[in-house]
Amino acid sequence: MKNDIKIFEQSKIRSVYDEEKDVWYFSVIDVLMILLEKDYQTSRKYWNKLAERLRKEGAEQPVTNCHQLKMLAADGKLRDTTAADAETMLRIVQSVPSPKAEPIKQWLAKVGYERMKETINPAISIDRARENWQSEILKICYF
Repeated sequence: MKNDIKIFEQSKIRSVYDEEKDVWYFSVIDVLMILLEKDYQTSRKYWNKLAERLRKEGAEQPVTNCHQLKMLAADGKLRDTTAADAETMLRIVQSVPSPKAEPIKQWLAKVGYERMKETINPAISIDRARENWQSEILKICYF
């Protein structure tokens, strides 16, 4: 599994790519922080309540489809983080009343589309990795 950071607008969303399953997983809390425009703790509590409500309503599939994956935390350590694939994340986003819901849905669709293009043409993935590497080198050199 490969940890990565995806950018939505100016916000970071922690993600993990499972090469074996060919699936991206995204941090549920990171997405909720964007949707709610709240801090980590508030978003974590919101997720706990939302998961409880979905279970009671019999719509527990988005909750059961979430996984605990190791992702880089703010303290620099790998910690278990609730994560969901794009399909499950879309279901979670639909459960949250937020003006940011539609842009997040579009962003998730774009991430999935980009991955499909990379699967068909691996050179795209190599080019993206090269651009990311060069960007990181520039940050190191200038900061």
